[in-house]
Amino acid sequence: MPLLEVRDLHVTFPVPTPLFRRKKRLCAVNGVSFTLEQGEILGLVGESGCGKSTLGRTIVRLEQEESGAILLNGRDLTRLGNAELRRERRNFQMIFQDPYGSLNPRLTAGQSIDEVLRLHSELSIGERRERAAQLLKRVGLNGDALDRYPHQFSGGQRQRIGIARALAAEPKFIVADEPVSALDVSVQAAIVNLLKDIQQEQGTSFLFIAHDLAVVEHISRRIMVMYLGRIMESGPSQALTSAPLHPYTRALLSAVPTLQPSGVKRIVLAGDVPSPVDPPPGCPFHPRCPKAKAVCRRELPPLTDCGNGRCCACFFPGEA
Repeated sequence: MPLLEVRDLHVTFPVPTPLFRRKKRLCAVNGVSFTLEQGEILGLVGESGCGKSTLGRTIVRLEQEESGAILLNGRDLTRLGNAELRRERRNFQMIFQDPYGSLNPRLTAGQSIDEVLRLHSELSIGERRERAAQLLKRVGLNGDALDRYPHQFSGGQRQRIGIARALAAEPKFIVADEPVSALDVSVQAAIVNLLKDIQQEQGTSFLFIAHDLAVVEHISRRIMVMYLGRIMESGPSQALTSAPLHPYTRALLSAVPTLQPSGVKRIVLAGDVPSPVDPPPGCPFHPRCPKAKAVCRRELPPLTDCGNGRCCACFFPGEA
């Protein structure tokens, strides 16, 4: 049984409309299904506004789904009451994108971690302080970090505190929502390698969300590509990046900067991501797809098993 199973998840938000106009809803996540194994890092990539962060926040119950199921160890999180959900939260945590806004400026690093330990452990005050110091050391911070405030740390150090806080409850599963996008390039590799070490040493599972396919390829065993609230392609990292099946995945890969000439022709997509309030008919990618045909404008391609652990939502997968 997989550690996490998401089944046909839909997440929508109401859109303000003038009086007497038909009410509209923004469909942020549209029928997403996937599984995550124990100790696995699953990457999720896509352009800004495609629904990646909403999916992650819904899984950890920070957003409300419209329909679907989220099973963690076979237990449906969408059906838990407040008290049950509070107890279950020790098994799943989140690392947020913004290391500047995710920490309370009035609390020291030690106090931020202590908040989690008070909720999810029975340790004494002294034991909690010792545990907080161990966690900060685990993420590469010195002992004096315990009593310092967020403004006294760099962006990379703040993100390490956020990681330590997420680890405090010893969760089985962590959503990492673009944890390196707000950091300098020189710091990104250190944070990515830290998460990889945690996964290997503690067996923690991660849903690693990013828009940078190169970063996701480095850290993930499998990758899902999301567009306009839907999964367009998924598969093992190496297979997906070396031979993408979906035109959108090929476009994302062509945009990855490299130091050496790769021979991959840059694919420039026309226009922007369509509005999730008024998505196009048929395949959601067809208005920007250089390979779109008549059937793509009429019908919605299902996410189809293409063999070898790969899936693709395209009528013409792999067509160059």
